[in-house]
Amino acid sequence: MNYSELHRLYHLPFFDLLKQARTVHEENWPEREVQLCTLLSIKTGGCSEDCGYCAQSARYSTGLQRETLMQTAQVMERARAARANGSTRFCMGAAWKGVRMGTQKFDQVLEIVREVSTLGMEVCVTLGELGPEEASALKEAGVTAYNHNIDTSREHYKNIVTTHTFDDRLRTIRNAQDAGMSVCSGGILGLGETIEDRLKMLETLSEFNPQPESVPINSLMPIKGTPMENNEPVDVFSLVRMIAITRIAIPKSKVRLSAGRYSLSKEAQALCYFAGANSIFYGDKLLTTVNPRANEDMKLLTELGLVPQTPNPAMTSPEVNLDRPLSPCCASDHEHHEHTHEEMPVCESSGCCP
Repeated sequence: MNYSELHRLYHLPFFDLLKQARTVHEENWPEREVQLCTLLSIKTGGCSEDCGYCAQSARYSTGLQRETLMQTAQVMERARAARANGSTRFCMGAAWKGVRMGTQKFDQVLEIVREVSTLGMEVCVTLGELGPEEASALKEAGVTAYNHNIDTSREHYKNIVTTHTFDDRLRTIRNAQDAGMSVCSGGILGLGETIEDRLKMLETLSEFNPQPESVPINSLMPIKGTPMENNEPVDVFSLVRMIAITRIAIPKSKVRLSAGRYSLSKEAQALCYFAGANSIFYGDKLLTTVNPRANEDMKLLTELGLVPQTPNPAMTSPEVNLDRPLSPCCASDHEHHEHTHEEMPVCESSGCCP
């Protein structure tokens, strides 16, 4: 959807918006299922990036204890516990700028992925920037989905991080798509952005070709010691509106109610589910912040008549729309077509093209 369409939807009367979102949700997700994802930080703190919201940046004094990359046996213990607890997707995050082929840490990550993929759950990783080789290696090792949020609009991005660019984010997403991995990409509300920034972020996500398999909608949990420690909390109705518009704009993607859910009442979470959320992070902790307890989540799902989604580790990534150019598009797209003498369709949705 383009910005003007999203703007019109956002400013509909609240219940009119929810009614429209619910209709779209029921057309595409009739089973009343919710995906349960467990998120584990396999390498914590010490990151060289300066993302203004993140407790794991080495540039800020947040009191977070730095931890080295976990051993495979430790990760497997946590993965088995997550599976026993009902999780269908196991997500692993590492705090660093990116990974490179041939390095010890990347070889170790590949070993971890191969082992976790034997448990029958979907496997998701978030490891920072990826090149084409690294993306292909992760796919071959058994990664189902790669998480790489775009966080906010292109215009606002430079206000929250300076050590990489918005186009760097898009380039990694393109590499993950080219390798055949599904993409999990969303944003964070509460970074000092405007409503316009939120809608432009969603415009970018909706124009991905193929579209994201899942879209996390995070609410900032201000961390003391970060530049955003005093940011205002996200209004519940604004969050529900973003969930609803995401459901309408990207109807076949899972919409994940992510960070910040701990501060939501049961009633607020129920509104989010009604508006189109059908995926949550499940377990007592996210990467570095608290999360509702698993038994509380299951109780709420039962009260709402919702059921956990079964895992699908063999799932294929969303299909490409052949009537549109790939998006995000990057220099590698043009280089490939130059070498194969194919005609490259013009990409108008991404600024990472040369």
